[in-house]
Amino acid sequence: MDSMMQKDLKRLDRLLGLALDESLDFLKGIDRVSTTGPGTRPYARSMESKGLGGEQVLQEFLARFRPHMVASTGPRYWGFVTGGSTPAAIMGDWLVPAYDQNPQAVQGQGDVSAQIEVETIHLFLDLLRLPKTFGGGFVSGAMMSNFTCLATARQWVGQEYGMDVAQQGLHGCPPPRVLGSSPHSSSIKALSLLGLGRDNFIHIPAMARDREAMDMGALEERLAAMDGGPCILVSSAATVNTGDFDDFARIAELRSKYRFWWHIDAAFGGLVACSPKYCHLLQGWEGADSITVDCHKWLNVPYENAVFLIKAKHRGCQMDTFRNSHAPYLGTDSGTINFLNLLPENSRRLKALPVWFTLLAYGREGYRALVENCIVLAQDLGRRIQSDPRLELLAPVHLNIVPFTVRNLTDRELDAFLMDLNGRGKLFLTPTVLQKRKGFRAALVNWRTQQGDVDLAMEEIRTSLMAIGVD
Repeated sequence: MDSMMQKDLKRLDRLLGLALDESLDFLKGIDRVSTTGPGTRPYARSMESKGLGGEQVLQEFLARFRPHMVASTGPRYWGFVTGGSTPAAIMGDWLVPAYDQNPQAVQGQGDVSAQIEVETIHLFLDLLRLPKTFGGGFVSGAMMSNFTCLATARQWVGQEYGMDVAQQGLHGCPPPRVLGSSPHSSSIKALSLLGLGRDNFIHIPAMARDREAMDMGALEERLAAMDGGPCILVSSAATVNTGDFDDFARIAELRSKYRFWWHIDAAFGGLVACSPKYCHLLQGWEGADSITVDCHKWLNVPYENAVFLIKAKHRGCQMDTFRNSHAPYLGTDSGTINFLNLLPENSRRLKALPVWFTLLAYGREGYRALVENCIVLAQDLGRRIQSDPRLELLAPVHLNIVPFTVRNLTDRELDAFLMDLNGRGKLFLTPTVLQKRKGFRAALVNWRTQQGDVDLAMEEIRTSLMAIGVD
């Protein structure tokens, strides 16, 4: 063993204690941490011939990088749909590298991690009030969840044409047509990766100018025009710009008349299932073939954690797509259910563990309170913006997303406003465009966010208005 590794092993308790102290210092002071960084910085570091050891490396990290870490897990980081990490989720995630398991087989020899993953999926289905006719697994984010679901959908379309796309490729198969209104960019990216092509996405008009939900009449017209050919429908449970929902009950009715794979991107909107006040937005979603939910959003677990849910009746298509063949040492033909054959990655960390921890720690009631609190605060923010004659909502506040702009400003002036607002480090928003109008987007998904954060946000907005000369 390398001498420095041996030294670090002997003082592992001290090293982990130092990491714990730093973690607690950062999280306890999160309200004082800036929500924005210093911008692009050139970094260059040469490799050491003799290692420094864990403690000295930590000191270098604290000196060089720690001052520039942003409060992305804090209560006013509203730019991306980024949840913070709940205490229990952090506990579970800390254990993951210590155990360092690789979830594979559900039955047979090996560790228990795959069984933990299956149990966590069942807990998740309970939280979302979805039937156990869905199976699922953990991947790195909504991108890979949408990819997994749409790859299985691609295989289903091929089978409808009598082809095995995973085995034979797309050559000779009619191009699968993909429909939707306001999909997340990751779904369009998945079309590129799957060889389906971004240009083959068929846009369905929205139901109104200030809505992102698709017009159901226009959708049915497009489905009828396909003369019974199979296609893929990508629908949304909370669009990224406005938090809008497609009409799942109506889509479910269309299933009896038309032949399509129904995918729902519920990256963060799926969590409204645990709220009696808002679960009606998901009415009928249990009829979908596949669903994406991003755990590092409203579930508030550490980053790089998402779930895909696919109906068990499509297990054949799923395994045909992801079967890990030509690897006899993995024993993939043993007849056991193996995650190697159900999703893209072969090597995975135990992403299910922080989810298992947080679901059991806070339960349905805890997540109901989290979701409803974010929505109440977003609605309050929307009302305050509406009451200020200098500001304008770009769309109704459907859920927890608040899109707005400053009236009568040029695009350059809007950029200056956002630069000033984010630059003070108290609040972080991202730019957006709705109906060709430039504006800003606040996404409230953090378990820490409270009324005082909305009050402070409005003070910061007013300060930035004054800074750019808007009275």
